[in-house]
Amino acid sequence: MAARGPEGAGGPEGAGGRMNLLRQIDDAVSAIRRRSKAVPEVGIILGTGLGALAGRIDDEAVIPYAEVPGFVEPTVAAHAGRLHVGRLGGKCVIAMEGRFHLYEGYTPDEITFPVRLMRALGAGTLVVSNAAGGLNPEFVQGDLMLITDHINLLGDNPLIGPNDDELGPRYPDMSQPYNRRLITLAEAVALEKGIRVVRGVLAAMTGPSLETAAEYRFLRIIGADAIGMSTIPEVIVAVHAGMKVLGISCITDSCLPESLKPVDIERIVAVALEAEPRLTDLMAAVVERC
Repeated sequence: MAARGPEGAGGPEGAGGRMNLLRQIDDAVSAIRRRSKAVPEVGIILGTGLGALAGRIDDEAVIPYAEVPGFVEPTVAAHAGRLHVGRLGGKCVIAMEGRFHLYEGYTPDEITFPVRLMRALGAGTLVVSNAAGGLNPEFVQGDLMLITDHINLLGDNPLIGPNDDELGPRYPDMSQPYNRRLITLAEAVALEKGIRVVRGVLAAMTGPSLETAAEYRFLRIIGADAIGMSTIPEVIVAVHAGMKVLGISCITDSCLPESLKPVDIERIVAVALEAEPRLTDLMAAVVERC
């Protein structure tokens, strides 16, 4: 079954909404099982300019998103659009080389459907990365921020609508969306490898326009250390599904309202690519030990 865009049919929304979500998941699981019988322990989502970890996976199958029922197609150039199933650090993993965003015109269900698939295939842990702007004045470009909490300013939630108790509870607790043991493990790995990491709170807004100085000032006032356009919907669904989550943001630009300078996506991707080897080392070692 081919993937669809927001105008077509085939994804969770176009196929009749949440009433068909279980069937959509079953279809996607069957499609993956035809290519690989592996049972992943860890799901991985690789963000903008951060796809090199996929090259370290001993692949059993590499599947274009267009060949996975319920998957849409990424429209962002820095997102390759391939699903990797294989082994990393001795563990079976399933990794997304590129993700989906609200600003591409996709729904929260479409954005988070891959997390549902990962969980249905067996993954109990989700490791997710993204590129984000730094709001904390102590952060520098290229820092890796371990996400300790988040602020959802996307104006939507992937759990809105009828709830299927087979997938998770109606009212999932979000007091600790990011697993403290995994954060501690990531800090220990970083210390061993000499990788600078910081802790912080991620906020998300829809984009695709970058924020204004006034918006950055507001975000700092409410407690955000970094701002991005993704990750939070995927984490909400992972928590709903009972998964343990580790989130890592690559700080690609400085968003201090007092000294704000213009920035473009090419520069953001360039900074992410410079930080990518450190992020890849960190994520691979955490997957091995988690």
